[in-house]
Amino acid sequence: MDRPFRFAAVIREARSAREWAEKARRLEDSGFDVLLVPDHLVGPRFAPVAAMTAAACATRRLRVGTLVFANDFRHPAVLAKEAATVDLLSEGRLELGLGTGWMAADYASTGLAFEPPRVRVDRLAEAIAVLKGLWAGGPFTFHGEHYRITELDQSPAPWSRPHPRLLLGGGGPRLLGLAAREADVINLGMRVRADGTGPDGTDGGQAAFLAKIDVVRRAAGDRYDRIELGTSVQQVGIRRRGEPWSAADSSRQDDTPQVLLGTRRDIADKLRHWRDTHDLSYFVLHHERDLDAFTPVVQELSGR
Repeated sequence: MDRPFRFAAVIREARSAREWAEKARRLEDSGFDVLLVPDHLVGPRFAPVAAMTAAACATRRLRVGTLVFANDFRHPAVLAKEAATVDLLSEGRLELGLGTGWMAADYASTGLAFEPPRVRVDRLAEAIAVLKGLWAGGPFTFHGEHYRITELDQSPAPWSRPHPRLLLGGGGPRLLGLAAREADVINLGMRVRADGTGPDGTDGGQAAFLAKIDVVRRAAGDRYDRIELGTSVQQVGIRRRGEPWSAADSSRQDDTPQVLLGTRRDIADKLRHWRDTHDLSYFVLHHERDLDAFTPVVQELSGR
């Protein structure tokens, strides 16, 4: 299957509305497809809905999205209406990233209950059912363990039909199984520690990464070819051909597409390999610091 490359970048904040608009237009002009904003209650980050709306207003082609909305922070009926409005006002350019919520500091600082992963994944599954049900139009009723919706008929409807593109991100098998059944886009990452303190370092490396793709393939069944697989690029290091590696760069070399070190051609070839061999075609630049290094690769592979 010929999967076109798509590229996104996570942008967290700016010093002014003008600077935020300039960052969005730079991505659009550089060949990126999507501007993504994170969703945490602590730390220097813009709030997602306002940031996405401003970026969409500043651009014409660029899609806007989240990596990812934390489900525990909003009732899905509230999120459904916010998302439908952004999708309508952007004329279908929303990519809604959704996750369970995972960072313990967000919960501790706000008094939210940080429940076990199984509970959070089950609640996310119900939230997805509510979102899709409300986006379908007409009165919607849902009685689950975590949410109860009774004859709710929301307006506006999203511009995109049947609904905005839904991205789910994660690394644990239960979340990946849910993503395989429900998502349009899956961002493969490391499993998060159950205590919410960060990624599980034992879940790294190529073998673990390939196992996640296999989980998705088996769980998706017939819909696998309709899913866009991707991952977050955590580090980019460009060097000229023949230039020796520093000791620090050598120690950081990685056999997954999350670390990209080498010449521009080396990196482009690595991404082609992961697309052609393992079906990954959506790559998210995780740190704005790497934008200058990664942009020439994006321009080469996107044809822009």
